[in-house]
Amino acid sequence: MVKSINLYDSLNIKSNDKYSIILIGNFDGLHLGHQKLFNLAQNYKKKFSLKIGVLTFEPMPKMYFNNYIKNFRISNQKQKIDLLKKLKVDFVITKKFNKKFSKTKSLNFIENILRKRLKAKFIFVSNNFRFGNKREGSVKQLIKYEKKCNYKIIKPKPLFLKKKIVSSSLIRQYLQKGKLNEANKLLNRKWSIEGKVEKGKQLGKKIGFPTANIDIKDYILACPGVYAVRVKIKDNSKTIKGIANLGYRPTFNGKKILLEAHLFNFSGNLYNKDLTVEFLKFIRKEKKFKNVDQLKKQIKIDLLIAKKVK
Repeated sequence: MVKSINLYDSLNIKSNDKYSIILIGNFDGLHLGHQKLFNLAQNYKKKFSLKIGVLTFEPMPKMYFNNYIKNFRISNQKQKIDLLKKLKVDFVITKKFNKKFSKTKSLNFIENILRKRLKAKFIFVSNNFRFGNKREGSVKQLIKYEKKCNYKIIKPKPLFLKKKIVSSSLIRQYLQKGKLNEANKLLNRKWSIEGKVEKGKQLGKKIGFPTANIDIKDYILACPGVYAVRVKIKDNSKTIKGIANLGYRPTFNGKKILLEAHLFNFSGNLYNKDLTVEFLKFIRKEKKFKNVDQLKKQIKIDLLIAKKVK
């Protein structure tokens, strides 16, 4: 059973959550590298009898400073919290990242947030961690204030797989290139999108393949194309295999990025239902067909491939 954790939307945490191990970062995707980091934190927890807390930011700073970046996330906020629960953290602070917070001086961040507000005992950060106004703060500065602020900085070595550092950036690259298997290996699970089913133009239904339409919002736009998927329906916990198209629907001159999932052997109304779509296999890239008949022929071929995926 997954334990419950304390969730904070400010730095005003309960007194019994202070004097803890604090991990700072975006933790987008919570991949194998992150998982290694949390396993190490668990060792510190056992050795020093401390709690584990996470300090993360919403929106992600890169998205805040670059308004043009829309489709960027590997996982949404809810997925991140669910994954952190599985990693057995005790509390999560999701600090709103806004103009005021972005101008926080690095020394203010160290003395007022890490020391006074959180009273952190151990602080886990990546070696390239930057913080404070104009990214002026560095790990070197954090280490400089260890004794004064009564904390210890832990900067674990990155995880390498096949001579590449496991990172959220690398996973995004794999997803954008259609290298789903590689991305899923680094995530240590199937990449998934969560969303609510919206009323669409019912184009799929008209050509004999009804679909559940989901707006991918801020999720990274993986390689536009056709995927074998597994769909979880939140209301009844059902899991159904299917096939999905992620992209613009060029045959119908679509302009909006959309995820359309066709569920095998399913009948029922999915409008306004919350679905989790797990991506199992990349089948082919999205393409524009000359007519609907050609599209239907290709869909039948895609279906045969998707149904064989385990």
